[in-house]
Amino acid sequence: MQAFRPLSPGAVTLLPGVFHQRSNLNRAYVASLRSDNLLQNYYFEAGLGPPGKLRNTTHGDPGTGDDLHWGWETSTSLVRGHFLGHWLSAAARIYASTGDAELKVKADFIVSELNRCQEKNGGGWVGSIPEKYLFWSSPDDKHWAPHYVLHKTLMGLYDMYALAGSALALEIADKLSDWFHRWTEQLSREQMDDKLDVETGGMLEVWANLYGATGERKYLDLIERYTRSRLFDPLLAGGDPLTNRHANTTIPEVHGAARAYEVTGDECWRAIAMAYWECAVTNRGTFCTGGQTSREAWTPPFEFAARRGEKNQEHCVVYNMIRLADYLFRWTGDVQYADYIERNLHNGILAQQHPRTGMISYFLPLEAGATKTWGSPTYDFWCCHGTLVQAHAAHNAWIYYENDESIAICQYTPSVAKTQRNGSWVAIEQTLDLQTAAASDDNSSHAGTTHRPTNWAVDVSVSCERPVEFTLKLRLPWWTSRAATVSVNGEPLPEEMVPSSFCTISRTWHNDTIRVELPKSLTVSEIPDEPNMVAFLDGPVVLAGLSSEERMLIGDPGDPSSLLVPDNEMPWAMRQQGYRTKGQRRALRFRPLNEIVDEPYTVYFPVRPGG
Repeated sequence: MQAFRPLSPGAVTLLPGVFHQRSNLNRAYVASLRSDNLLQNYYFEAGLGPPGKLRNTTHGDPGTGDDLHWGWETSTSLVRGHFLGHWLSAAARIYASTGDAELKVKADFIVSELNRCQEKNGGGWVGSIPEKYLFWSSPDDKHWAPHYVLHKTLMGLYDMYALAGSALALEIADKLSDWFHRWTEQLSREQMDDKLDVETGGMLEVWANLYGATGERKYLDLIERYTRSRLFDPLLAGGDPLTNRHANTTIPEVHGAARAYEVTGDECWRAIAMAYWECAVTNRGTFCTGGQTSREAWTPPFEFAARRGEKNQEHCVVYNMIRLADYLFRWTGDVQYADYIERNLHNGILAQQHPRTGMISYFLPLEAGATKTWGSPTYDFWCCHGTLVQAHAAHNAWIYYENDESIAICQYTPSVAKTQRNGSWVAIEQTLDLQTAAASDDNSSHAGTTHRPTNWAVDVSVSCERPVEFTLKLRLPWWTSRAATVSVNGEPLPEEMVPSSFCTISRTWHNDTIRVELPKSLTVSEIPDEPNMVAFLDGPVVLAGLSSEERMLIGDPGDPSSLLVPDNEMPWAMRQQGYRTKGQRRALRFRPLNEIVDEPYTVYFPVRPGG
């Protein structure tokens, strides 16, 4: 059924680097939030009273935010309580990855309090909203997304069971599922479909997860009842039910189809997930960042010119499409999905987290003169606030995969992975050498550092308890500008290294070193329906011009190095990735989009040939 399986979270440790730094920022934020504030809406619903004293809210001032959580978590919000589920999932993942005892104690306490709320509610309901919200939801009802909220709670409880070993969390989820089983039993298929037309989040994935954990028949019933036929049938028929449709309403539903395939083996579920990818990505295209959407909706296929604005690339979509790519990679082993994950990690997940505060930018604007809008620790709690804490808890999730014959390195992230092969412990450590120019550079007398490096160099060490035979697969990214080079213990491999493929090395390993050099260059990415409008990339990283307006550039987009040249090079420490324009009427500097904080920036520029 699967080409690969992920390594367990505890088997992969991040080493110092940007992903490690962003994970630490995220962990600090997750730990900073008070348990009673996270639980506030569950306490309200169970009649256990407010967890703190409300401060003065006159004149539109919500107080300091220390006594309660505000924004989407305010007690009057229709989606109040959604964030706690995300928080539990993030805390469970951090604990599983690092053994963080502080977060484990805090998360276990929160689960115990949810159990207390469930008992107070009669032994079944444990929502942060009233049950009646579900009775009210229909396509004609303006009541927003109760299923979405309850999915987050169930997701967090399941992750606390699966990743943090909480039997109580599974028990609470199981009792809540009885409520859903009784409720849905009373609805006709048409009535249920009408309910599913109001954002259901990942309810289908939760039922599949709980079926996989328990094997209980009731979860098969719930999988059938939550089947999203009004979306899935057009996908299977080869249609396009996505254009101009709210994107993140549908992606979690397809996660459910993907997980249903894994726990039931029914090929129809797999076909739905594959058809969704084809419709959403293959037959639609993406922006230069790898992301999609405008004002939270899918754009028309390859028609982006009119869709660049202040609300592109919702963070939830980026994270959830990475999760879908992970499903499909595990099933197929197709490198395109790992390439997609890389592009969206650098230009979405990193670009939409504040590099100092750890906060989220709900959207990544792609209009000229855009600025990022950052959330606050306790005032906002947007949906993307939730996927923020999950995304940055999962940086060790997409790096390594394995099957019975091989281990695949899919992302070049400083890290150590430990696994077993034929009874022998194997440790794989990778570090990045971003200071090294390619040895094949014509202007380089050695693999040295005369100017800015023109490649990524990755050093991989393989250490085994005893000699053991297996295959190591190294992803050769889509962005490599010429053939990569790979050497084992100093001996170059003779095979041709093709972009967007795997370099496969089968041998008996013991204490060995691998050097991977991935040549990069400046490239351009065009707007499909406006081909003179281009963005610039340095390897996989999108560059942003520090400009508050759209400017015409004069030159040849087929030769981006004639338009941009390195800027602000540093001869020691870490090389800077800045560029500046060359031969233009007005100078313009460019920096990686994922380093932009509060500066106005422009990603796409019109380019006109010089004359």
